[in-house]
Amino acid sequence: MSARTSVVWTPEFLTYQLSDDHPLNPVRLELMMELSRGLGVLDGVDPVVPDPAGEVDLTRVHTPGFQTAVKSAPEAPFGVGHGLGTADNPIFFGMHEASALIAGGSVAAAREIAEGRADRAVNMAGGLHHAMRDRAAGFCVYNDCSVAIAWLLEQGYERIAYVDVDVHHGDGVQDCFYDDPRVLTISLHQHPLTLWPGTGWAGEIGRGAGEGYAVNVSLPPGTGDAGWLRAFHGVVPSLLESFRPQVLVTECGADTHSEDPLANLELSVDGHRAIYHALREMAETTASGKWLVLGGGGYALYRVVPRSWTHLMAVALDRDLDPDTSIPADWTALAATRTRSPLPVSMSDGADPAFERWGGSFGERVDSAILETRRAVFPLHGLDPDDPRD
Repeated sequence: MSARTSVVWTPEFLTYQLSDDHPLNPVRLELMMELSRGLGVLDGVDPVVPDPAGEVDLTRVHTPGFQTAVKSAPEAPFGVGHGLGTADNPIFFGMHEASALIAGGSVAAAREIAEGRADRAVNMAGGLHHAMRDRAAGFCVYNDCSVAIAWLLEQGYERIAYVDVDVHHGDGVQDCFYDDPRVLTISLHQHPLTLWPGTGWAGEIGRGAGEGYAVNVSLPPGTGDAGWLRAFHGVVPSLLESFRPQVLVTECGADTHSEDPLANLELSVDGHRAIYHALREMAETTASGKWLVLGGGGYALYRVVPRSWTHLMAVALDRDLDPDTSIPADWTALAATRTRSPLPVSMSDGADPAFERWGGSFGERVDSAILETRRAVFPLHGLDPDDPRD
């Protein structure tokens, strides 16, 4: 029997428009939704239309001063501070409204689960994981991931796991809950020596009561499907099985792909599909099927993100797509009006995401990262870092 899945969506998400040439162009969301519709993934799905996050929800994560700066910056853009007015986070009219709507979308998705209307809920416009309490960062104004998690904690949840598979470290979410043992944050990302934001070392394990509840796996540049999946399965399942979250929240950035212009991992769309299957399995086996799915990064706007996230949407809805599925002609015609780049013809890159599970050896490039992370946090959860059975 398929899980009940809610999809949060409104065309107003497409107003998160920093500038025509900014990497975070909402065309990726438009094309993802059109591809999902064209392949029948959204047949019969009645989207949940969210309200913007209000001051109460935002203040659980962001300072009042920062919110005031975001609201006032479009009218007074000079010297506003708080990370606003930079190349990454330019000021634009409607900035607060658009950012609050995305955060409200993630709260709406969390509410669908908490109030029993869904086992899984999806907000593909979400995943803006870099925003900090008092500043914007990395294309992110309000941190919808943290806002949704904080809302769940306010409802009485005591164990929430956050797994971030974006190529960049999930620094804003880690920072928000760094001393909170109710939230286990796990981030798999390109090594901080080689990619912004330069954080996410294995030794970042949490603070005080939260020690052991921040987990970071730093992957060497060039890591592909097999290495990434080896690292995931060498770290994540054991921790989730030990923690037993009541809800699994995932940030599913597609910027680990080999064609992404802002990073240096080498995954395929087929590898992404395997990741989404693994996350669904983790939700089912460790979180009683409760899975909150968020988008994230991904800057190969036409060839990668629409295909990857259509697979994600299909996995969340238990409507898995055959990788060899052809791209509909109508979608290709639409995409061709947005770009002159060559467009994909199928839902696969023709890659085989098979991998060999970690067995305690050092036969693969990622094995040092796996063992470094395990040795940093596994003993704090009563697990043996050197025993592959744990």
